[in-house]
Amino acid sequence: MNATTTGMNGMKQMHHKMMNHMTFSWGKNSESLNSYILNLASIFMLSMLVESLSHTRLIHSGMNNVAAGLLQTLMYGVRIGLAYLVMLAVMSFNIGILLAAVAGYSVGFLIFGSRLFDKSETAAYQKPTDLPPLNC
Repeated sequence: MNATTTGMNGMKQMHHKMMNHMTFSWGKNSESLNSYILNLASIFMLSMLVESLSHTRLIHSGMNNVAAGLLQTLMYGVRIGLAYLVMLAVMSFNIGILLAAVAGYSVGFLIFGSRLFDKSETAAYQKPTDLPPLNC
């Protein structure tokens, strides 16, 4: 849809009117990346990465408290930053992006947080991790 306006110098200029959705919608048009499939895959991978950071254990008992605290803070900052990126993508109100984020978080939990791949007696969600749980 095009609208015609007159510029300050009297020449006619064409402006392309963009449509922003304020409700969830389907669509494959994207502006951040060239391909809608690439958008879905990147949101899926980002949400899996957030979930993997939530269940990672990099701090060992023999580490210096200062080094452990700095590493924990760095991991927390990266996790929160990535979670906000996923949240901003979901706020595009595209149902495909929402489903990719939920699927990524779910598959990430299945791989990193569930009992599926755990051989020990303690459930994976009961083991202490380096970071506190991600709260929405």
